[in-house]
Amino acid sequence: MFIEQAYRGKHDFWLYLVGSLIVAIAAVIGQIPLTLAIFLENGLDSVGMSQPELMQSLDPNLLIFLLLLSFAIGLVGLKLAVKYLHQISLMTITTTRKKVDWGRIILGFGLIAVFSSISIWIDYQSNPENYVWNYKSMPFLILCLIAIVMVPIQTSLEEYLFRGYLMQGFGMGTRHKYFSVGLIVTLLIALVLFGANFMYDIDLLMNAVISFAALVTLVFIHMLLEKKNVYGKAAYLKFNTSFQFKFTPLIITSLIFGLLHLANPEVEKLGYSILFFYIGTGLFLGIITLMDEGMELALGFHAGNNLIGIILVTANWTAFQSESLLKDVAEPTIGFDVFLPLLIVYPIFYIIMAKVYKWKNWKEKLFGAIKPPVETRIPN
Repeated sequence: MFIEQAYRGKHDFWLYLVGSLIVAIAAVIGQIPLTLAIFLENGLDSVGMSQPELMQSLDPNLLIFLLLLSFAIGLVGLKLAVKYLHQISLMTITTTRKKVDWGRIILGFGLIAVFSSISIWIDYQSNPENYVWNYKSMPFLILCLIAIVMVPIQTSLEEYLFRGYLMQGFGMGTRHKYFSVGLIVTLLIALVLFGANFMYDIDLLMNAVISFAALVTLVFIHMLLEKKNVYGKAAYLKFNTSFQFKFTPLIITSLIFGLLHLANPEVEKLGYSILFFYIGTGLFLGIITLMDEGMELALGFHAGNNLIGIILVTANWTAFQSESLLKDVAEPTIGFDVFLPLLIVYPIFYIIMAKVYKWKNWKEKLFGAIKPPVETRIPN
């Protein structure tokens, strides 16, 4: 089983928290070249410029390379965490197969690449006024070279982190007796902070105060549970056991994956409803990972989605600006189309993948209990 592969190495949940911090620090270090490039281009004027102005001050190809560079450094950080904290190889969080199945990566890539290309062509033919032809031979060639090398690195980090590392990490976390309390308190902190920032635009100090109060509450609950209250403790342990199933890490990683896109300019432009698409996409990628017992399909799918988007069409309000073939100049709107992939397109992909790879036991693979392999269990 994919999640249970974490038992091959050191799998204490706190190690995954430290590993995630290492990845975050590595990614921040990877942003230093972008910061330096912006400062060298704009000098002290950088201080008073907005983020869009800072981004537009650089050559688009240089900008996209430097943006993607941080993901490459982050991937190095993840590899170090896996090797030295958990003492396993990247293969353990990649697949249950003896080696990476490139045929699966190609299929995942091909499905979304063909669908996206056809969708863009149909929309271009139907609404040509929404697009501007942007082809410039040399910038486009440079873009293709950068994208072909760097985009798979970017998407691989995201897949290795969410569908691999954290999927297994949260799976191991569910085995901890206080996982449910920690999860609930963390969700409450997130909801309170989001609501407070949304309604009142509170400052960093107040965020810290709210977080500290919630953590004190968690410690208090922990102390209560440590008391010799047999009935209360038994009830809690039973409640905690209800989280020890594969859907728990699946849901958690999908939510984190989607909510991390809050910083994208698409959210500011289209509104929070676009998060349904991001969370739903994370759920789709997580489901195909669990059903296929490996990340290959998700790796290919994510790379194909981002690569086609960067090369074929971009808009001024999207996360990545590039020297793409087309520029979308239409005023962005959002409606039922945000649910179209989730309700129609992704289910079709499920059917195709399930037929090709003969997926069975959906209930067990998605909702089954997370248990250590027999050989790692401590005898009674």
